[in-house]
Amino acid sequence: MSGIVMGKRIVGRPRIVTVGPGGVETGRGGLHCFCCQCCTCVHFEFIRTVVGKLKLAEVIIASICQSLVINYGQAHARTLGTTYDGFLTTVASCLLTSIILLFCYLFSEKTQGLVRSSLFEPVFNAVAAFLYLSSASYLSYGVNIFLRPLYIVQPFFEVYPAMTACYIMGLLLGVIHGYDAYLAYRQFRGYT
Repeated sequence: MSGIVMGKRIVGRPRIVTVGPGGVETGRGGLHCFCCQCCTCVHFEFIRTVVGKLKLAEVIIASICQSLVINYGQAHARTLGTTYDGFLTTVASCLLTSIILLFCYLFSEKTQGLVRSSLFEPVFNAVAAFLYLSSASYLSYGVNIFLRPLYIVQPFFEVYPAMTACYIMGLLLGVIHGYDAYLAYRQFRGYT
């Protein structure tokens, strides 16, 4: 470990932010065509990293969840009660923040370096993991108590399988955000 030991407390390494010449971002991004490079303002290399894949998975899975919740669950929102409202609120807020982060990281290498190493990422991802895990668990209770009897009685009742997929994907999103929080915390502390 390359930290400095002061008494019994270990202080992390200093953070170094590298910026290209003249304070401008390095223009490595874009699409490589056979003869030229276009869309150089987009930092596509970010998607190839573990963090980029996590952010993309968060956005895609949460978009599917939100679509299923709105298309199938809205007609049965009164039946599901607060389980529906809590899950929809969680998905909407976390999806919006993840989209903004993904957009900023794709268009700015500096933003990725500065925001990712700040306290915002570990806190947001930890809160999102908690919200997804708790709201998906609560939604699973509501779906199995209120919608499962309707699924058994009514033929072609599509709401139960759709909402079951929602809470399973919500639990998956909780795990993904938890892992992202762990990686962001390690970067915040200077371990990576």
